[in-house]
Amino acid sequence: MPSGTDGKIALVLAGGGSFGAVQVGMLKALVAAGVRADFVVGSSVGAINGAYYAAAGTVETIARLETLWRTITRNDVFPVSWRSMLGFAARRDFLSASHGIRNLVERNLPYRNLEDAPIPIHIIATDLFSGEVVVLSRGNAADAIAASSAIPVAFAPVKVGDRLLIDAAVTSNTPIHVAVGLGARRLIVLPTGFACNLSAAPQGAIANGLHALTLMIARQLVRELDHLPDEIDYAIVPSLCPLAGSPYDFTRTAALIDDAERSTRSWIEAGGLSRRAVPNQLRPHSHH
Repeated sequence: MPSGTDGKIALVLAGGGSFGAVQVGMLKALVAAGVRADFVVGSSVGAINGAYYAAAGTVETIARLETLWRTITRNDVFPVSWRSMLGFAARRDFLSASHGIRNLVERNLPYRNLEDAPIPIHIIATDLFSGEVVVLSRGNAADAIAASSAIPVAFAPVKVGDRLLIDAAVTSNTPIHVAVGLGARRLIVLPTGFACNLSAAPQGAIANGLHALTLMIARQLVRELDHLPDEIDYAIVPSLCPLAGSPYDFTRTAALIDDAERSTRSWIEAGGLSRRAVPNQLRPHSHH
């Protein structure tokens, strides 16, 4: 698919905690099929994956992202200690600072500032006080990604410029309309999906909160697509279904990458990139 044939092509990546591993498999299949975007819009974990794609959008770039995901642990992202738990109990507003995500980005992303990315990257966050959608296209990449991923209660807000920012999920976790506003006329959307095959509720406050967040993300995506003008073309890569586990669990990332790559290859071969349709996986459903 040549870039810019029918207007600008945007790659849009949603949030979803550890289910962000699904996007790595999707990206492997898309890049191998020759898909290339003119720019990238990412939210939360989608901001991390999108930023790596923006480093070149090549097979080699995605291979480095895959290597990172296959070695990542929960503590790398959510470094919760007894000290942080005691601080939270003593009326601190959050469980952890964002240094885990920030360190991952600073150690591994091959550029420092967003404007240095070879493919333009736009990261979405939420203004803590106004609730506005904030689009970050310049400045420190680690700060922007940490802000976009600052899940309320789990992480502290991140100061970028004169604004305190929190997770994009509060306003626009699958930022379809942001991509259109930036000039996209074709969207390739990478959702993370939600656990539709649970036999019991997730264990723990953060796990429950992240599960609820993934449900909200799927609903947001469907609502945004319902209001798109007809002249905006899109393709949504189907998320894995049935899907169990938790977006707080980083022990299954290798399997999620492999399963999503196989699923996406099959979808591409069946003509998925030419279909303007919302996959049933994103609509409300359960396998129990």
